[in-house]
Amino acid sequence: MVVKPQGFRLEASDLLDLATGSAVLGTGGGGDPYIGRLVAAGAIAAHGPVTVVPLSTLSDDDVVVLVSMSGAPTVMVEKIPSGRELDVVYRRVVEYAGREPNAVLAVEIGGINALFPVATAARVGLPLLDADGMGRAFPEFQITSFNVGGVTFGPRFVTDEKGNVLRIEGIDARWIERINRHALVAMGGSVITGLALRGQDVRRTAIAGSISLALAIGRTLRRAREEKQDWRAVLPGVCDALPLCTGKVTAVLRRTTGGFARGHADVAGMGDDAGSTVRLEFQNEHLLARRGHDAAYPEVLASTPDLIAVLETDTGTPITTEALRFGQRVTIVGIPCQPIWRTPRGLELAGPRYFGFDVDYVPLEVRAETRARAPEHHDRREESACPGI
Repeated sequence: MVVKPQGFRLEASDLLDLATGSAVLGTGGGGDPYIGRLVAAGAIAAHGPVTVVPLSTLSDDDVVVLVSMSGAPTVMVEKIPSGRELDVVYRRVVEYAGREPNAVLAVEIGGINALFPVATAARVGLPLLDADGMGRAFPEFQITSFNVGGVTFGPRFVTDEKGNVLRIEGIDARWIERINRHALVAMGGSVITGLALRGQDVRRTAIAGSISLALAIGRTLRRAREEKQDWRAVLPGVCDALPLCTGKVTAVLRRTTGGFARGHADVAGMGDDAGSTVRLEFQNEHLLARRGHDAAYPEVLASTPDLIAVLETDTGTPITTEALRFGQRVTIVGIPCQPIWRTPRGLELAGPRYFGFDVDYVPLEVRAETRARAPEHHDRREESACPGI
């Protein structure tokens, strides 16, 4: 059964808002949204707008194609895909499924990986589902709502800009990620991937409304600029964003290892936040925000799986981890994650301890309430975090 074209049309004029919103939800990762916007705009110009449809339009026996970029976002900035890579993995998915898919789905609503599915949908003439597999961006494939929901995966097809193609038949999502990560290092640090999912699995486990939310965030930030409003006053109404710190980037340590962009950035507080520094730890995405003084950062402000986003203070433009630079004036905000990540299985896959931090997960809003009740205790040493990520 073909997915019925219900929902709304995504035009080229919508891509800036989608790119901006997905960069916020991408928590610094997911790849450069500007590159994704260029590829998606080219596809829409050549093939027409994309129809975005809700999960409810899927039937159990429908085939959904999941496409994404995998690898270090820093590499993708210099190794820009042509779009043909999307066609390669799509055709491999078709061959495996034995039929044309019914819809396209984003693995994450982050950066480039929110835009590549748009390009694929336009190029092959399929609807795009208003959903994704994370509700944000995460650095590894096994950290998806599909895996939380016990979905069994078929082969993952991987290609690079040279035309190499790899078929990964892993026993589970963790092994698919492990093999894929080693392969993409050999293939130049970033690849394009695709796999097929069943309609019943997607409808049951995907996070609904992701495309719409990203568009709403991007539209809100754009209108705030156009109307000369303070974006920090209007963004919470769209995504429950909480301010964590406003300041200046004073240091960035970033390295590409194992197919990831890893490191940390320091933001020295300004205005009401003067006198303290926030350290952001990232692995493609921001995973932990800690505050302190003199190279000691005892106070945890937010941790994965909650979202930590960095935006330019004046414009509200989101900044990816590869774009962080010394001297930038930024505001760090936290956004509560999707409820699925606060379940025991979700925290097992995406909690701070999974990434090597000696920190117990506490919901972002609970930490904020605690700080509001006891502001004089900001410097109290609550927890420590491993410095090696």
